[in-house]
Amino acid sequence: MELTLQPLASSCCISGKPFGEGDRIASHLVRGALLEIRRYDLLEDHRDGFYPDGVVACRWVHVFKPRAKEENRDRALKLTAETLFLALADPATEPTPENVRLVQFLALMLERKKLLRSRGRTADGAKNRLEHMKSRQIYEVPADELTPEFFLAVQQQLSVLVGEPKLPSPIS
Repeated sequence: MELTLQPLASSCCISGKPFGEGDRIASHLVRGALLEIRRYDLLEDHRDGFYPDGVVACRWVHVFKPRAKEENRDRALKLTAETLFLALADPATEPTPENVRLVQFLALMLERKKLLRSRGRTADGAKNRLEHMKSRQIYEVPADELTPEFFLAVQQQLSVLVGEPKLPSPIS
């Protein structure tokens, strides 16, 4: 699953204030009326007054770090399942019910692709510990039961990002 999105903005889409190193940025992926995916970045303080036109697929809060000049910009624009997982599962990102569900699904998918490896559960058993194979960083993902309702909710969430699944045409 890959999407090409706008890069992290350099200023708040609400106030226009440029982001500074260490600012807390709320990022939103929104599917518009024409089915386009847009990214909105705003200062966390303005999050309550933000009402985008369209359906919010997911949102996360992260600390702003200025882009290095030698960074490959084209690569940063491509949003893959792996980069979305890393953004949403980052310990600095505040979990929301939508994000937790999406992180759980992405973790399952990336574990099957061998990009994540299970390292057991936390001491209380509430979270799965997963190691990202490239960075060797450990992520903790809630260990909720994966029910049919869970997968229906994830399907709805993903359909906002990648569109509705195409139904097979009936054979006559």
